[in-house]
Amino acid sequence: MALRRRALLAAMAGSALAGCRPSAGGGAAAPAASDPAASDPARSDPASEAPGIPAATPSEPPATTPAPTTPAPAPAGREPTRAELVDRYGGTEPTTWGMDIAGVITELPGGESATALTFDACGGPGGSGYDADLIDFLRKRSVPATLFLNSRWIDANPDVFKQLAADPLFEIGNHGTVHRPLSVSGRSAYGIAGTGGVGAVYDEVAGNAQQLARLLGHPVRFFRSGTAHYDDVAVRVVTDLGERVAGFTVNGDGGATLSASEVREEITAARPGSIVICHMNHPGGGTAPGVAAAVPVLLAAGRRFVRLSDVLR
Repeated sequence: MALRRRALLAAMAGSALAGCRPSAGGGAAAPAASDPAASDPARSDPASEAPGIPAATPSEPPATTPAPTTPAPAPAGREPTRAELVDRYGGTEPTTWGMDIAGVITELPGGESATALTFDACGGPGGSGYDADLIDFLRKRSVPATLFLNSRWIDANPDVFKQLAADPLFEIGNHGTVHRPLSVSGRSAYGIAGTGGVGAVYDEVAGNAQQLARLLGHPVRFFRSGTAHYDDVAVRVVTDLGERVAGFTVNGDGGATLSASEVREEITAARPGSIVICHMNHPGGGTAPGVAAAVPVLLAAGRRFVRLSDVLR
């Protein structure tokens, strides 16, 4: 993991990726991802995404067991079905969990000097707003970006979605169906319950992927889960479904909680090859003015900006 990202994650414990979870007026800060209470094994229903629902009591992660014999993969060119993936991975226990595990892309390929700006739109209790100022700025400066859109956000903003999808400056990514951490054992992050089973992982990824393919006319290439947390089995499921898991190097807006000056500081400090995560579903916050202040500084220094698909094959 890049040193910059390590420092940011440590400094922002409790606020990281808050832009993808319900706002809690006056409540205690969300627990850090490294806090067991923030990543406990817990199966829950979608109501656990509502404000004020505490995470379940933490317990020890399940013991690692040998993976069962892997069934034959689906024929080339055909996406595996839900049942096939449940059969393939249903008896496999995860061994790793977090935002920076094998299979998660946390920076651009070695030697790449560009920076990739990515923006999440979470939908539902996490926010279905649209930061038009942010998108207008990117268009004005011809700055490309990858936009990770949740199914609920798309449903709430159908006309905006069509405009974004038609703009070649932007690439649309999959941000899940109901915005869950991706875990076959139901581990939670920031108070949001994980998917809890291979079938639920499939539903979270494929549900929105199928909607996006129908609307765009082609499959999407990149997936980012709600809270950007995964276990290793879930990452394998995403890969089998034909998408790549996109993490990040720099948390640019602290989950849509940072001021404009703080956003500017974080983004201008991003080193070449960084993937920057911010949010486009919280208009009126510090993200748009912070990005607008940071981008000219990096452009003046010779930095170029790319969509993920421009440099990741």
